Amino acid sequence: MPILEVNDLHIYYGMIHALRGISFTVEQGEIVTLLGANGAGKSTTLRAISGLIPKTEGEIIFEGEELGKIPAHQIVGRGLSQVPEGRRIFATLSVEENLLLGAYLRKNKKEIRKDLHYVYKLFPRLLERKNQRGGNLSGGEQQMLAMGRGLISRPKLLLLDEPSMGLAPILVREIFNTIREINQQGTTVLLVEQNAALALDLADRAYVLETGEVSVEGDAKTLAQDSRIRRAYLGA
Repeated sequence: MPILEVNDLHIYYGMIHALRGISFTVEQGEIVTLLGANGAGKSTTLRAISGLIPKTEGEIIFEGEELGKIPAHQIVGRGLSQVPEGRRIFATLSVEENLLLGAYLRKNKKEIRKDLHYVYKLFPRLLERKNQRGGNLSGGEQQMLAMGRGLISRPKLLLLDEPSMGLAPILVREIFNTIREINQQGTTVLLVEQNAALALDLADRAYVLETGEVSVEGDAKTLAQDSRIRRAYLGA
């Protein structure tokens, strides 16, 4: 059984039909990427899965349970966490305070400290800056902080929305290497990413969204060689 099933999902923003019956699955242990131009519906899909916007029709099934009208914070408690586009860290709080906010539903302090240590091992720069305000970090460090905050909720499925946005190429490589490591440690990943070449290199499978519909799907390495994908997204 897939860890996540999205079936015939429709989303409206007022009169705008943002998602037009998309369906896809994410299997346990995979990295799946959603590709598409701006406005294709990628971020809307993640927000719907996270319970941040209501669906109009369709099913979102996580570990066999239809999420339906479950509040967003309860979805996090079930093991699904999103790292939002734009990071959205708390600028006036310290790095460590930001990270611990990701554990607000958890009670076992020993386990929380263990996971905090894991995040600091993944991102040593956060350990160096743990007492600094989040707003004083560079863009790359803020992205690390946002990912660390998502991980400290101990997700089974991590949703990443544009993790490379606004970062220098060397930092993008570092972030993507960390995503691979997170996945190898057992966390399933659903990735929305504008850098299609890197996303397809990292992912197991991919879905391409166009105007709120899935237009192409398949093995990521195969799609990276597809002439349609290369022309549209890889500049080839």
